[in-house]
Amino acid sequence: MNEDIQFIIDSTKEGMDAAVRHLEKQFVNIRAGKASPAMLGSVMVDYYGSPTPLSQVANVNTPDGRTISVQPWEKNMLHEIEKAIMVANIGFNPMNNGDMIIINVPPLTEERRRELAKQAKAEAEDGKIGVRNARKDANNDIKKLDDASEDEKKIGEVEIQKLTDIYVKKIDEVLSVKEKEIMTV
Repeated sequence: MNEDIQFIIDSTKEGMDAAVRHLEKQFVNIRAGKASPAMLGSVMVDYYGSPTPLSQVANVNTPDGRTISVQPWEKNMLHEIEKAIMVANIGFNPMNNGDMIIINVPPLTEERRRELAKQAKAEAEDGKIGVRNARKDANNDIKKLDDASEDEKKIGEVEIQKLTDIYVKKIDEVLSVKEKEIMTV
């Protein structure tokens, strides 16, 4: 096979891999019912005037499946961290005991589980769009090649389609695992 076509196929595979990895990162942010430090991953704390990720100013732990504890490295940051969690609008009500912040994660209602499953489907669809865009770009790049025969171009397009099918199937598998995790009580 032509070197240029092989290069296009390899770079397309990297792009499709990136789409699946991005989807998996997005799924971490969708909570499935049990507490996880990743739930507070988007919280930015005003640390002496500059916005700083919560993980850089405190230890975030989950002592059990329904509780998140935030232990700041500086006691005077308790109020700022508490305020940042409320401002982040992630649906948690932090409790400050003067030493650490404790967040009780309420169990998900059936309606909320369905909403999260819809959100997961939307994220999966975005991942599929990323894969299809990589396919479109690769096919356009293959068509622009001057030094490849029509047969080589056709073989390259078939390989790109096979990759697309594989990665769309991977996204569907990741989605089904996440939906199962969300809907499990």
